[in-house]
Amino acid sequence: MSYVFEPAKPAALDVKGTEDKFAVRRVYCVGRNYAAHAREMGSDPDREPPFFFCKQADADSVVAVAANGEVDLPYPSLTQNYHYEVELIVAIGKDGKNVSIEAANDLIYGYAVGLDMTRRDLQATMREQGRPWEIGKAFDYSAPVGEVTPITDSGEINSGNIKLTVNGETRQLSDINHLTWKVAEIISRLSELFELKAGDLIMTGTPEGVGPVVAGDTMVATIDGLSSITIHIK
Repeated sequence: MSYVFEPAKPAALDVKGTEDKFAVRRVYCVGRNYAAHAREMGSDPDREPPFFFCKQADADSVVAVAANGEVDLPYPSLTQNYHYEVELIVAIGKDGKNVSIEAANDLIYGYAVGLDMTRRDLQATMREQGRPWEIGKAFDYSAPVGEVTPITDSGEINSGNIKLTVNGETRQLSDINHLTWKVAEIISRLSELFELKAGDLIMTGTPEGVGPVVAGDTMVATIDGLSSITIHIK
């Protein structure tokens, strides 16, 4: 068998302390999963069932950032309101369908720091019109992600500071234990909707303090126990 053209290489993240790569299969995202962020976005922070959306999983969307490394992101087209959202990324290492909450963490390969970059004005327009969010969320270079720390090294992450600075100024600061839907609950619910597979990434939601960046800005995203990432907007 031959292909009409050479298939694109998958997005692949570094794995901390090894030469291995974590090949990305799908990218799932959880919306409004910190109560304070839900409030700032004008939504009810009560613990309603989680909702999900997806980002593209190819190497043009998922930007791999090496250990404590730096990466340039181009300012995207057709937006005047380009937002950062720092998130805990869960890397799935085993297949699972209809997984219980109690067994959900068995699917975790590791964790990483990532950003759900958003064309907020385009997202808002689509939301107001009752249309899908893709042009606001699933564009090129919208998901920079740092190296994956295996759970065997980090242990389960259920708490710890999550922080983002822009040009040295703290913009987002919270704790993972403020997640409305905890990691095991997210995995369990997603596995009812989709059969999760090794290589899937789950972006677990962002805390309050989201806002715009412009060309020339530098962001640093950190989560306790994981490798930080530094991103320059060009």
